[in-house]
Amino acid sequence: MILSCQKIHKAFGENVVLNNVNFIINEGEKVAVIGINGAGKTTLFRIITGEMEADEGSVIRQKGLSLGYLSQVIDVTSHRTIYEEMVDAKKEIIETEQEIRRLEKEISRLSGQELEAAMDRYARLTEFFEKADGYAWKSEITGVLKGLGFPEDQFDTPIHKLSGGQKTRIALGRILLTHPDIILLDEPTNHLDMESIRWLETFLSSYRGSVIIISHDRYFLDSVVGKVIEIENGTSQVFQGNYTVYAEKKKAQRDAQMKRYVNQQQQIHHQEEVIQKLRSFNREKSIRRAESREKMLSKLEMVEKPITLNSRMRITLEPEIMSGNDVLTIEDLSKSFGDKHLFRGLNLQIQRGEVVGLLGANGTGKTTLLKIINRHLRADSGKIRYGAKVEIGYYDQEQHVLNDENTIFDEIADAYPKLTNTRIRNVLAAFLFTGEDVFKVIGTLSGGEKGRVSLAKLMLGGANFIILDEPTNHLDIQSREILEEAINNYEGTVFYVSHDRYFIDRTATRILDLSPTGLVNYKGNYTYYLSQKEAGNVEADSESVLEPVKEENVSSSGSREDWQKQRAEAARKRKLANDLKKAEHRIAQLEEQSEQLKAEIALPEVAVDAARLTDLCAQLDDCEAELLELYEEWEKLSEANE
Repeated sequence: MILSCQKIHKAFGENVVLNNVNFIINEGEKVAVIGINGAGKTTLFRIITGEMEADEGSVIRQKGLSLGYLSQVIDVTSHRTIYEEMVDAKKEIIETEQEIRRLEKEISRLSGQELEAAMDRYARLTEFFEKADGYAWKSEITGVLKGLGFPEDQFDTPIHKLSGGQKTRIALGRILLTHPDIILLDEPTNHLDMESIRWLETFLSSYRGSVIIISHDRYFLDSVVGKVIEIENGTSQVFQGNYTVYAEKKKAQRDAQMKRYVNQQQQIHHQEEVIQKLRSFNREKSIRRAESREKMLSKLEMVEKPITLNSRMRITLEPEIMSGNDVLTIEDLSKSFGDKHLFRGLNLQIQRGEVVGLLGANGTGKTTLLKIINRHLRADSGKIRYGAKVEIGYYDQEQHVLNDENTIFDEIADAYPKLTNTRIRNVLAAFLFTGEDVFKVIGTLSGGEKGRVSLAKLMLGGANFIILDEPTNHLDIQSREILEEAINNYEGTVFYVSHDRYFIDRTATRILDLSPTGLVNYKGNYTYYLSQKEAGNVEADSESVLEPVKEENVSSSGSREDWQKQRAEAARKRKLANDLKKAEHRIAQLEEQSEQLKAEIALPEVAVDAARLTDLCAQLDDCEAELLELYEEWEKLSEANE
């Protein structure tokens, strides 16, 4: 154990943010801290680093423990160059190397005790230098800078000329180069492109120290962490495993607790009805029996109802009309800004029902392409054709579609004048704007709040072709999952840019990879795209085709429709077979459970134990009811499979 948080409590006025938070961090562990926006994750980090004091509880650190902390807000005002800033992070190593060289020269002319002292110091410094991999400090700086997206021709750029995102990457690079015992990272992937995120995953996974991460990037968490600390309603709970394992365990935990809660509430309701009936008889024996049952109920250990999240958005995307099969066709599209050529000769076709993710390194023109498609920017050359009855809905990551001078309420009312005040308030409540919140001015909102307003407008638009530019930015994990579900249930067409690989993996049916040389088309989700790209595979297989997007490819809409139908049918059959297998497995479990319960009920000692008998009979009733439902489901699935 190198760090321990014990009974941490923190409140701001009457708002209790953290309440009885407990966990330990062991040497070399990679840990995620997750929770909804406002759960207190950043506050916890600030308490761990000592920037803020807890109201109660303690943070215990191993003696001599070094911390490196990357916060979300970085203010780097250095006048050094990028490379000089990184060299400064290696100051101790460089000074040690200089001292070693000085001692090497001095030792040759020393003798006696002076020589012995110099040799001892030389040995200690050399040991430290070698353990710190001092001989490789120059190559390490170069590797970190390139990994974080800085090419060598930018190394001499003064830091004060960098953007906020670039300064954040510099701050991250400094931390990584100092090799602290614990690295605390608050949203480290916010300003990184996919290649840099993947490099950071590799770096952190092999890092010898401990790492604690706050991140909404679930793919990143899956790749790096082996433990999850959840902050929910101010309290903490620790789960072993990565994010996906945590999510499965959490769902099972909630489901099991809800089932116990519902069963107990049914039992209590039944007992109360029996008690009321016994009392209505108004006889001494029946009243005594009623009192006995009341006493039994009073001693019952209550099962708490699972926490229901009232901070969940509710998104339903429904097109008002259906578009034609051909939604978008692009031919020979080009765009430059001055001498900077983003893309030339792009060809692309998108069909109805597709969910297409556009990937590419920063600066390749992804957002520019979306703006051109959405008529917010002119192309230099090329043609764009929209299919029959195509209605576009656009989500802009910069929120330029919002009027900063409007209130939230007016923003919706102006866009949809036919909506009643009640309808507008109900829609805004679905996006977590209630009460006086609806009269906040757009210009005063946070990025996350503006994003929710844009999503509300998008939902009301009834578009059949949705274009999204970084839709998950500023959304917490639960909100991202809600958006994923909405997109997967949407019957229209989606084209988006996103750095959220988990989101892409869950929603995309096709990936377009944009580079200076053009577009490459991968017919599959992010996992498929990554496997094919890493393998350098450009050959087609039976279900997922990888091909450069050329004019002759986009014109063959008939063959593409056939492929899509075959793929959809294959997916439907796989789901049916999987559902049938699950039903059969569950039926076997329940039949075995039913037999065990019947055998236990038949035992003589159970027959004289009323409470136990009642409980077992209730369990048997639940078991038989579920079995009956499963038998019906199995019959339907069997017929569908046949």
